[in-house]
Amino acid sequence: MNKLFDPAYYGALCNMVRRAAIAAGDETLNYFDESGVPETMIKDDGSPVTLADHAAEEIILKALADIDDTVPVVAEESVAAGRIPDLNGVSRFWLVDPLDGTKGFISGSGEYCVNIALIENGVPALGVIYAPVVGELFAGYGPDTALRYMVDDDQEKDIACRRAPRNGLTVMTTRHHGDVDRLNGYLESLKVEKLLKRSSALKFCAIAFGKADLYIRAGETSEWDSAAGHAILLAAGGNVVDASGNPLTYGHADRGFRNPDFAAASDDVLPMLDGLFFTRAA
Repeated sequence: MNKLFDPAYYGALCNMVRRAAIAAGDETLNYFDESGVPETMIKDDGSPVTLADHAAEEIILKALADIDDTVPVVAEESVAAGRIPDLNGVSRFWLVDPLDGTKGFISGSGEYCVNIALIENGVPALGVIYAPVVGELFAGYGPDTALRYMVDDDQEKDIACRRAPRNGLTVMTTRHHGDVDRLNGYLESLKVEKLLKRSSALKFCAIAFGKADLYIRAGETSEWDSAAGHAILLAAGGNVVDASGNPLTYGHADRGFRNPDFAAASDDVLPMLDGLFFTRAA
């Protein structure tokens, strides 16, 4: 049986990945300080990294190897250190951001998360995002299995994107990056009720959970920033598309695993962006 269509297989796999994400996220709490003073280093690309990033990634890499050590892992800090697996001829691999939202983590914000995604044939097949400060986890796999899990009370709830509100969209924006002028240009033609600033991949989760409607990213991101959120959105009734209206694909080592500009939204909102953010080929 094709695993893409085997809910039992993916359900079991998701549970294992959830445990890995929680273990890694909880490890970051040992380094987290609301006063904003963790030890910080600067990578070659100018972005910050902390000891927590490395500790969390080590936990995730071991957990994924225990699940299946034949599946390659593209992990942010490993890539930064030059440890990049050869994906030629590979149909399945993991994308990992052990601590997404490092700037927020450094400043003492709880808006950071652990991202783990399984990619199959360039498409996100499974995604898990865990926010350790609040103990909130989101997961998604297949066409319609998306959930939110609260660690403290062991409560799990199915989630789905909402329909576009009549009074206007709630749009997620980022705190630290992006092209603000281009973003404002896109939003001028939309009916927007409010803008919410958030760090990290939790923006995807807000859309999947029905708390927001749209996230446009005009600026540089990496595949490990979006893949887990993309998988969760697909399962919740949404998608992440590029400026041609095509869903993002993953595994582009030739461009350093960089994403193009993208829009993340529910299936109900995405058509509103045709001719605005993207133009579909005739």
